[in-house]
Amino acid sequence: MTSEPGRDVVLTLSCPDRPGIVHAVTGVALEQGLTILDSQQFGDPSSGEFHLRMELRRAGDPVVVEDLRAAFGVVGDALGAQWQVHDRAEPHRLLVLVSRMGHCLNDLLYRARSGQLPVEIPAVVSNHEDFRELVEWHGIPFHHIPVTAATKPEAEAQLRAVIDRTGADTVALARYMQVLSAELCADYSGRIINIHHSLLPSFKGAKPYTQAHDRGVKVIGATAHYVTADLDEGPIIEQDFRRVDHRLTPEQLAQQGQELEAAALSRAIRWHAEHRVVLRGGRTVVFG
Repeated sequence: MTSEPGRDVVLTLSCPDRPGIVHAVTGVALEQGLTILDSQQFGDPSSGEFHLRMELRRAGDPVVVEDLRAAFGVVGDALGAQWQVHDRAEPHRLLVLVSRMGHCLNDLLYRARSGQLPVEIPAVVSNHEDFRELVEWHGIPFHHIPVTAATKPEAEAQLRAVIDRTGADTVALARYMQVLSAELCADYSGRIINIHHSLLPSFKGAKPYTQAHDRGVKVIGATAHYVTADLDEGPIIEQDFRRVDHRLTPEQLAQQGQELEAAALSRAIRWHAEHRVVLRGGRTVVFG
């Protein structure tokens, strides 16, 4: 169901922990005629920070979101907080990057089309042509941007142009088998989500499920994480796993692993799009 502008908003706030934070925030909500639908908070003893996420609804006349931001800004400034007010009627735009393995792409396309994932996909970018027909069947523009060692800077310039032109809020690496430059990672920090084929850090490089088979693993998994310049070392959003045994072939392990990858990536994107993820340095707080 599409939200009406100014009816439903999400407030996220992080600040040094101190008494009275929730009281101050709920006071603004009351003044603005907002009902609290859901509220979650976490005081982190390791950092001394307080994190808050509230879902708020306005009955009667819709609220002007900019006015609401100004009202919460007074409290946020007094608390020394980092905060945002998100209008849930504004669609979250997800640009998807893929190479030659389509299980995560196909899952995201289906979930977005069916309304199971709260995103719009304005375009798909690939360094191969394999999934053009699938993407265009969904009525989504497909951009083929080949990448070689010699053309990588030019390819990234084209990718940046697509990100900016489509107004993408987030970029999903749905098994996109190219390493992004440190500059690109920095410029879009906290906006690029990758799916990795293991419970990091483990089995990096080629043929991870053959490596897993050869080592006789008992658990396989997948990790969805924010992308940083340190390859596969970014803050983790979600992980999934499944117990396996010696009877499975590498191909069967890969099939089960792909199911985990698609599930973990879609959950991470959902939580990110719903503003449930607080990114603090090298770790995350994820409100369920």
